[in-house]
Amino acid sequence: MATTEHARTSRLRAWMLEGLSDMARHQQGSHAEPEPAHKGQRWWRVMCLTGVDYFSTLGYQPGIAALAAGLLSPVATIVLVIVTLAGALPVYRRVAEESPRGEGSIAMLERLLSFWKGKLFVLTLLGFAATDFLITITLSAADASTHLVENPHLTDVLHDKQMLITLLLVALLGAVFLKGFLEAIGVAVVLVGIYLALNVVVVVVGLWHVATAAHVVTDWTSALTTEHGNVIAMVGVALLVFPKLALGLSGFETGVAVMPHVQGDPADTEEKPTGRIRGTKKLLTTAAVIMSVFLISTSFITTVLIPEKEFESGGRANGRALAYLAHEYLGNIFGTVYDVSTIAILWFAGASAMAGLLNLMPRYLPRYGMAPHWARAVRPMVIVFTLVAFLVTWIFDADVDAQGGAYATGVLVLISSAAIAVTIAARKAGQRNWTIAFAVISAIFLYTTVVNVIERPDGVKIGACFIAGIILVSLLSRLARAFELRVTSVTMDDMAERFVRDIASRRIRFIANEPDNRDKAEYRDKIEQIRHDNDVPTSEDFVFVEVTVLDPSEFEAGLNVRGEVMHGRYRVLTLESSSIPNALAALLLHVRDTTGCTPHIYFEWTEGNPFANFLRFFLFGQGEVAPVTREVLREAEPDPARRPRVHVG
Repeated sequence: MATTEHARTSRLRAWMLEGLSDMARHQQGSHAEPEPAHKGQRWWRVMCLTGVDYFSTLGYQPGIAALAAGLLSPVATIVLVIVTLAGALPVYRRVAEESPRGEGSIAMLERLLSFWKGKLFVLTLLGFAATDFLITITLSAADASTHLVENPHLTDVLHDKQMLITLLLVALLGAVFLKGFLEAIGVAVVLVGIYLALNVVVVVVGLWHVATAAHVVTDWTSALTTEHGNVIAMVGVALLVFPKLALGLSGFETGVAVMPHVQGDPADTEEKPTGRIRGTKKLLTTAAVIMSVFLISTSFITTVLIPEKEFESGGRANGRALAYLAHEYLGNIFGTVYDVSTIAILWFAGASAMAGLLNLMPRYLPRYGMAPHWARAVRPMVIVFTLVAFLVTWIFDADVDAQGGAYATGVLVLISSAAIAVTIAARKAGQRNWTIAFAVISAIFLYTTVVNVIERPDGVKIGACFIAGIILVSLLSRLARAFELRVTSVTMDDMAERFVRDIASRRIRFIANEPDNRDKAEYRDKIEQIRHDNDVPTSEDFVFVEVTVLDPSEFEAGLNVRGEVMHGRYRVLTLESSSIPNALAALLLHVRDTTGCTPHIYFEWTEGNPFANFLRFFLFGQGEVAPVTREVLREAEPDPARRPRVHVG
């Protein structure tokens, strides 16, 4: 019986830890062969993949705009479109040039900052990215459930069950990914094509009703004049309420993330994928233009044709303004078809966001040593993200309007970071005009972000929770993996190999030396001290090992070993690493495996408080070197008989 239970547990564990994200395999798989730069899909097909996120916001954006701006919704939307075409679009076209493998603005900023401040900055941005993607899942599911509940054929049956339906949709999304979900661009093309076609019909019919009932425009303009006085006042108020419409900017970060799927030219290389960059720019521009046309037209027809009270909570247009028009002017059959299409693309937007999370987190956290080993597998992460989505849905009571602020905050922080990144890139490239332009765009987005945070602090609260959670889990994971051997490979130059071959003919003895002046007296005194402390005969030979710490915040890296002769007689192996104990342990294991002999290494005890020395090791890669080296060796080699020997005097 015990054997059967153990077998079941082993099978479950193997199933849970199987594989990596299908989308991210080319990024995460250390042994995967990268696809040629010219392979992929036509740019317009990939546009549909990002479009399920970007275009699906039409399901709720007009309603949110009407609630935020009221009668000024079309004017505020025009401001949004100007910011989209003159701000976000140029920024992300430049991001596509700077990170053609889909790394996005986070990777651009990561390259600008080093050490722990760079890691913490990236973790902060990851927190807002997690906010963006997770709220995309929960908000899309909530809006899909709204379309389902408010359908005239189902409203009596599903009344007051929106929370349950939303949770079921999120659970279904998680179940699909647990089964194994490979994002199909073909499915995205079909969904986006049908959805946009249905929206064209709704917009055309809406504009026809506006044209045939001219009084609605007159009534609207009269109400605008009464409420705001003149055009200047209207524009001023529109600028003030514009941050509340920031949801209409979503999709650009996803547009860059899907770059690896864009087909390039036959002459493209991974270093210079010119065709892929050009295709991505077409993708971003076309998507922005299509969305801009829809945003202006839908905000206009929904504002003038739908009574204001219907946008409010409980109203028939709340979270589904275009669906309201579809049922009102095209009948319940067409309206139901529109609802089904909207639910499908909103659900697929959630799937796209889940795939984005599974792609984004493993790109950074395991590389920083800030995630447990199981975080590289899809299924455990799907369970974690699904549970978090349940919590967010419960906190916001599956309310589309309530989640708008959190979603907008995530979107705006990412766009602001992208604008800052391209400003710095343009400055480094000596492009003065672009630097000024991007700096102005950055200021606009930073202003928008700050205003959004002040008016709707839910977003930054949720983002802060994600950031705190990511940083806490990351640091705990880094602490738990502190004694892990994290050198991926060891390469020795000819001189270093000669030293090892020579000393292997006797007993392999290394001395760990902290390089100081590197003069003759330093090496001579060190040998004398080691001989005295460890009672080693004078006939024994030594090779010095010196490690220089580069970036202690890095986790995994290869190790290059160089040999040199100092002062004509002292043989020294020099290493560069993020951690002295890890570098020494990796060298000892490599020497053992290549020579078949057990190496010995000699240390002197580190002075000072052991806890303080451990913190120095954890943060700066040095400190309590001798015992940590021994612990790394103990974890890497469980057999004491084969373990390299550590001596401390």
